Formats: sequence, structure tokens, C-alpha cells
Amino acid sequence: GGATSCVTAGRLAAADPLLRILILEAGPHTKDLEDHTIPAWFNRNIGPESQTIWNHTSEKSPHLGGRALVSQSGKCVGGGSSVNFMMYTRACASDYDDWKTKYKNPGWGANDLIPLLCKTETYQIGYGNTHGSSGPLKVSFGGIYADIGRQAIDVAQSYDADRPVVPDANDLHTTNAYSIWLHFLILPRPRWIDDKTGKRSDSAHAFIYRQETNKNLCVMTGKMVVRVIIENGRAVGVECGEAEAQPIGTLSISRAKRLVVVSAGSFGSPAILERSGIGQTAILESNGMGSFVRIVTYDTCYSSDIVDHPIAFPAYYAAENSQTIDPLYQGSAVEIDELLDQWRKKGTGICAHNAQDVALKMRPTAQDLEELGPDYKRRYRELFSQNPDKCMALLMPCSGIVGGYDGVPKRRYIGTCYFSCYPLATGSVHIASGTEPSQAPGFIDGFLDNSLDVAVMRLAYKRMREWIRRMPAYRGEVQQRQPVFPPNSQAACKETGGPVVIDAPDIVYSEEDNKAIEAFHRGHGKQIVVVLGTCAMKPRDLGGVVDSRLNVYEISNLKVADLSIAPSNVAANTYSSALLIGEKAAVLIAEEIGLDMDKFNNAKL
Repeated sequence: GGATSCVTAGRLAAADPLLRILILEAGPHTKDLEDHTIPAWFNRNIGPESQTIWNHTSEKSPHLGGRALVSQSGKCVGGGSSVNFMMYTRACASDYDDWKTKYKNPGWGANDLIPLLCKTETYQIGYGNTHGSSGPLKVSFGGIYADIGRQAIDVAQSYDADRPVVPDANDLHTTNAYSIWLHFLILPRPRWIDDKTGKRSDSAHAFIYRQETNKNLCVMTGKMVVRVIIENGRAVGVECGEAEAQPIGTLSISRAKRLVVVSAGSFGSPAILERSGIGQTAILESNGMGSFVRIVTYDTCYSSDIVDHPIAFPAYYAAENSQTIDPLYQGSAVEIDELLDQWRKKGTGICAHNAQDVALKMRPTAQDLEELGPDYKRRYRELFSQNPDKCMALLMPCSGIVGGYDGVPKRRYIGTCYFSCYPLATGSVHIASGTEPSQAPGFIDGFLDNSLDVAVMRLAYKRMREWIRRMPAYRGEVQQRQPVFPPNSQAACKETGGPVVIDAPDIVYSEEDNKAIEAFHRGHGKQIVVVLGTCAMKPRDLGGVVDSRLNVYEISNLKVADLSIAPSNVAANTYSSALLIGEKAAVLIAEEIGLDMDKFNNAKL
């Protein structure tokens, strides 16, 4: 019942209401629940008390000082689309072209996929030939353009004038630019929020809940899939139990007449396949499946590699009159009620905001390349020089704290968020039990185990800090959310009475300062909520699990459709790509069952 599966199931159900479609979801429903419809409450969905998030804990890593990394994914109808930050950032064209050419997947290049990106959205901003105008998911500027975002754009235009401010940094081609402005009036960057209602735009409400009268579209919550039932090389159903039962307990079987689609995300989908007897021989045998019929043994060809984006959230103090989401979490009951009342009545105000107004898709300058060093220069020539649409990192100032308020006082904040777009490090995930899905998987994360990834994150921190400390609202660094620099360092964190001037010299960092930044990232860095690539869509001899029609190799009537099929990384938050995969899966399935999707239009959704 995740972001991708809601798109696929919703499309097929709307095209032919007689199709009998069953969605199995481990988590709860999200229909009309304010935790999942109020954009500014995204922090509540990723907190320790959340019941709609899976927390996947890695093995302790020597690269993180013995720390285990927690990677999160959605556990509710709508999946990540119901809990994410609503960032509207698309991949670049060359990312999808790599899927088509480098990994031999016909029909998956940018020109093939742009029509599907358009199909899924209504771009309420109203311009751009790579955007949609009638899709069920809404993209807008949200209910407020906060002063933090306005200041960030003003500073960017003066401090970093070599990088332009552009109308659309999500057209799949524009990069190394700040977004966004329109008709000479500076406006914020888009987000997955409906400007008519001020609500989050998620795939559950857009594709599933509006078809509740269709009794052939059935959603069962609280169900954990153990395995796919395979008979004579053909998927014929799934075996599942109660998600909250540990151990899983009594199992039930749901039979499928035409097709089984696994869409459990980059952690869940490979686990279901392995528990179904599809995977490396050593993994299957080590989990007590030696006597179980091994359906397909991939040996060294089976891919379970995790790729993601290392991310960090340093925070800064803001002027007390700043427009931020902080009062919604730290304010008095009266303050919170006033903010909620505005949203409930008008769909506007800070509640209709995801804290992110501005973004920089950053490519390195000549000066940056010198700091990154000779090894990164080689990396640049290999990846970036021939692909001018690829960016090295994404940087976003935020109107408030991102990621929770533990350990910080009741204040107004400028949050920040930056991530590396093409990290070299990868990890892996495999089942730890052949029969018990509640058993945590063996999750090895490669987070920051490559020195080039460390260098990119260090540079992103420095560029982000120079941007923030010139904004009028800036009042210093929040030490609890910053590197610990030596007391006599130029970079030492402290509260201030205001910003530095635009033309102030940049901070000069010593080698000891650089080590402090590295220690901060190793001690506090995170993964973005969604990872990719664990059931990769590649030729089998390159580690592929599914082919270009999403069919699991050597098994009929079994597909995988979610971000796990991505054969390589994308320079963006992954929500757009998850929706795209859902749209593509619907088209492929319709072709195979003889359903004419050309007769279907978005009006039905």
C-alpha cells in the first residue's frame, strides 16, 4: 500500500472497475487524518512515537564511530507519500537516460517517461512544458511564502550571482541554479501541496480513497506478507499474517488469478522475494531454507545493493519574528490552535507549509573542485562533465527545525538540509529469517565509507553555512546541531546579534575544522527516508532482479514495482520517481492484460 502501489492499483482500477485488485498494507489507513494531511506536521511522522514509519536499523559501522544508522520508510496506506517532506524535486534527464542506455531498459529514458511525470500531476503554478495540468496529484507553492525563503533568495542573488535564479529547476535539464521565480516576482519552490486545500498531496488520497465506491478495489491494512506462493514457476498468490503479531502467527493465503505485484519498498520487496525462495543460495540456506524449495538461485547475480543520499540537518537560530513551523511544535496551546484554525478554515498559513521554500541544485565550481581534491576531479570528469544536467548536491534552507526538537530550546530556527546526490558508497540488505518477517533484516549501510562522499558533504556544509549567515534572520549556530569546532577557530559556533554583511569574507577552515565537520557528519548524518536499488532493473548478468517490464527473472506472473527497481541513483528526492514507476507499471500491466489505457483519462481520478 505504498506510494508506488497506490498509483498502479488506482490507475488500473479507474481504467477498469471490474478488475479485482487487492492491496495488502502492514500499516494503518491515513484517510483524512491531520497528521498526514497537514503539511507542516511532517516532523510528527518521523518521530520516535510514530506508528506509520518503519525504522530499519543497520549494523554498527566503523565509519560512523560504531553508530548504527536508522533508515526510515513509510508504514501506512500511501507509504512514503503520506509521511515524507513533500519536496518537489525531480531527477535529471540523464538519470533516466542512464536507466535506458547504461542498464539496457527500453522505454525508460527521459523522453519515454516525461509524459508519465506529466500525467500524474496538476502543476498549479501553471507553466512549464514538462509539467502536467490534469493529474490527480497537486503541485503548488503551498499556503505561505515564508520570510526565511525570501531572504534566502535575496542573499543568493547577491552573494552567489554566478548561479542564476530560474523559473523552473525541475524541468529535468536545469541545474546549478536556485529555484524559483516567476514573472519577475520572486516566488517559492514547488511542493506536493494542493493550493486549493492546503493539504498534503499523497498517492493514497489521489488514487485510492477517491475510489472507495469501487468494491473491486480492496485495501486490507495490518497485513504482513510473508512470501509469494509460486507453483510450477508461476506466482499464484501470497501468504500473509497479522503485521503486529510477533511471531507472525496464523497465516492466510490470498490467491491471484492474473498477477502478483510486490511493492513493499527497498527493504520490504527483496525480503519478500528471498522468503519466497528467490535469491542467493548462501542467503537462503543460512536462513533455514535448505529444505525449502529454492525457486530461483541468483548466486552472485542477485542484487540487494542499497543506494541512497547521505543527508544532514544543521540548525541555526532565527530572529524571533521569523515565520517558521517551530511554534506548531513548541508553541503554547493557544498558538497552536490559532495556526490550526487558519489551516482548517482557509487551507493557508504556516500549517500549509513544508518549511522548504528554496533549493540550490549545486554543481562544483573550479574553486570547489580544488577543495574536493584530485580524486574528485576524476569523479567529476567521469560523471558530471558529460552530463551538464547532473548536480553534485542539493542544498535547502528551511523555515524551522527539520527532524525533531530534542535538546533544543523553545526558539525560532533556520533549519537546513543538504544531501549528496551521487554517493559512491553502497550497502546491502538481506533477510535474517526465512519465515518470520518481523525479524529485522541484515542491513549493512555504506554511509560515508568513501572519502569522496565525505568531501562532498563537507563542502555542502560550508556552502550552506555561508548562505545562511548572510540572511537577515540569522542569529548564530545551534551548537547541539552543529560540528564542534575548536574555541579559537573562525568557524566556532556561537549566537550572534545578526548576520554578516553580504560581502564578508568566507570562513577559512583549518584542517582541524575539516575534521570537526567530518566528525559531525559521521556522528549525526542520516539517510533520506527512501532508499533505492535492492531489486534492480538490470540485465541479470549485471545483478538484475527484474527486467525492463518489471518481471522477476524466471518467474511468470510476478512483478516488482517500487523504488527497489531503480538501477542507479537519481539527483533528487525520490517521491517523483516512485510515482513515475507506479505510472509505468500501470501501463505495462494494462498492455499485458489487454486493457486499453488510451481510453482512460485523468477525469476519472
